[in-house]
Amino acid sequence: MNNPKEHAHELIERLPPSQLAAVVGLLEAMLDPVSHAIAQAPVDDVPLAPEEEKALAEAQEWLKLHKPIPHEQVLADLGITQAEIDNYQDPA
Repeated sequence: MNNPKEHAHELIERLPPSQLAAVVGLLEAMLDPVSHAIAQAPVDDVPLAPEEEKALAEAQEWLKLHKPIPHEQVLADLGITQAEIDNYQDPA
């Protein structure tokens, strides 16, 4: 088959519904510019400062003894919503 787009359509048509969601997710990620930028970003190889290592160890220890707090709960405790964060405009 000479046309890659037609070939992709043909392959998608042959997929069972259980695999179709995975392909859709992959295509959405490939077309999302933020996901693409993240995938292409260089690895952060800057070593952690001693205070960062300490904070990370404390957080990991805390998680051994407590359930993680969902993001939504943190926002609710702060009295803000995800929509407010998404629509935030930096005052100029």
